Amino acid sequence: MKFLSFSILMLSFCILTVQSQIGDSWVSISEGIKYQFIGTYDKAKLNEITTTELNDFSKIGAEYPKALYNVNLYRVQYHSVIPEFENRPTVAYGLIAVPVGLTGTIPVVSYQHGTLFSRNAVPSYPDSSMETKLEIAGFSGQGYILIAADYFGKGLSKEFDSFLVKASTQQACLDMYLASKIVCEDLKTKQGQLFLSGWSQGGWCTLVFLNKLESLGIPVTAAGVMSAPTDVFMLINRWIHNPQPIDAPYLNGEIAILVYAYEEYYKIPGLAASVLRSEYLQVSKDFYENKISYEELYNKVPSKLSDYFQADYIKTNSISEDRFSQLLQQNQSYHWRSITPLQTYFGEIDEAVCEYIATLMQGYQKIMGGAEVTAIDAGSKADHHGTFAYAIPKQKIWFDSFLVQ
Repeated sequence: MKFLSFSILMLSFCILTVQSQIGDSWVSISEGIKYQFIGTYDKAKLNEITTTELNDFSKIGAEYPKALYNVNLYRVQYHSVIPEFENRPTVAYGLIAVPVGLTGTIPVVSYQHGTLFSRNAVPSYPDSSMETKLEIAGFSGQGYILIAADYFGKGLSKEFDSFLVKASTQQACLDMYLASKIVCEDLKTKQGQLFLSGWSQGGWCTLVFLNKLESLGIPVTAAGVMSAPTDVFMLINRWIHNPQPIDAPYLNGEIAILVYAYEEYYKIPGLAASVLRSEYLQVSKDFYENKISYEELYNKVPSKLSDYFQADYIKTNSISEDRFSQLLQQNQSYHWRSITPLQTYFGEIDEAVCEYIATLMQGYQKIMGGAEVTAIDAGSKADHHGTFAYAIPKQKIWFDSFLVQ
């Protein structure tokens, strides 16, 4: 959950540095899977991302190593299914970033992106996504393959946004991972150990994806999440019943897309009307359907969430008597006994996800006798962006410690 890609405010429009022209042609390699070369970030571009562009993104002062490799970028199209729609087939998209000139078996980081208030600031369009560029620089520029799904309803996907919908998120990420293996084979690139990384909404996505991978017996070497909203039901209750001066003004945008995503994917007509005040329904739906920008929504709905929700919903949500709250509880991301080592980062001045929510996985796994989870404080200057910027180079060092030579 973040404001990085929320329309104009945080988009980075730097021009992609390429060593060859972006191609329009797709390479089809199996039924439903194709890929398209979209350019190369050379080392100079990667170093610019981790210095000049990083300073515009966050003032936390994180230090990144110089790039070791140029990175080739590929947009991937793959077939998937939507579990909430009885496994209706769909077409999804994502990114693969491959270090140039690196041979042998290359470790893989699956990155799960954060909340987007626009449709196109996705990994498969990396120039429009500063978080994706930082992950490319932090991992691919240092010798990892990076893969990232756009999720259903984002980028070129023709679906509605699947924001915090568990089964669809798991499916999009799983099928992207499987498709990436086929694409890398075609690129004569051998994938090695799998790691997971995710920020904000992507932290939640990383945890539900990890749960899916473990259930299928697909090994994950280690995972790292930053500002992960592990329990959205608890988080929304905190926003409503215990608001803090630090709370981000853009939380209303997240509520708009969350309520309508659940109405759409769980096929519950009138769900939004049971949660949001009637005078804000149409503008919220227009925002969810990408008919208006976040700036237009922001000027028409309250930033104080208790004024955005129905009074009856506020009365009942704490005890989960309503369908929306029940769905939120079903979509928590940490209620299982994990076997994968995990780092979870939090920021002391994070305006979107507080420390308690971001570190729930640690206490839960300790009680369950599960995997070792380490909560890491990004510091007193770490807001939502700062927590992400701080964590990436430290995650990479930690992932390195698991590599099998």
